[in-house]
Amino acid sequence: MNLEFTVFGKPETAGSKRAFTLPGKGSGKPRAHVVDANPKTKNWQGQVATAAKQYWPGPLTTGPVFVKTQFYFVRPKGHYGTGRNADKLKPSAPKHHTQKPDSLKLMRAIEDALTGVLWRDDSQITDEAHGKRWAGPGEPARAEIVVIAADLEPQ
Repeated sequence: MNLEFTVFGKPETAGSKRAFTLPGKGSGKPRAHVVDANPKTKNWQGQVATAAKQYWPGPLTTGPVFVKTQFYFVRPKGHYGTGRNADKLKPSAPKHHTQKPDSLKLMRAIEDALTGVLWRDDSQITDEAHGKRWAGPGEPARAEIVVIAADLEPQ
């Protein structure tokens, strides 16, 4: 499998969890409930899974997988000038995207979203590369994903 696809929209993180207790049913014992701390994660992961399914209708890979993802974020308006310079970056605008979210948590969302879609389990990922960039002027936020599987076997 050699698959490349783009998911448009603001990339969201996964990894941090929030736990709370719910009243128990029947026995009355409280139950622990764990959810992702980012409420936007599920929607983003759904977008990623849907995009992957459009490009890969085949069976799940069962062998080693390499994943490369580049995350692009829209620059804030404050990075640009005003008036006739509204389309020009200010000299003070950062060249690199060094603020939150961190790329590892962004990657976790991709790994989880593609489990059961492209691969059986994210433990199959033997190598990965990921980074964050600013989108160019007029370009949308997105994730560009490349998946390379050494072998493709039926489930």
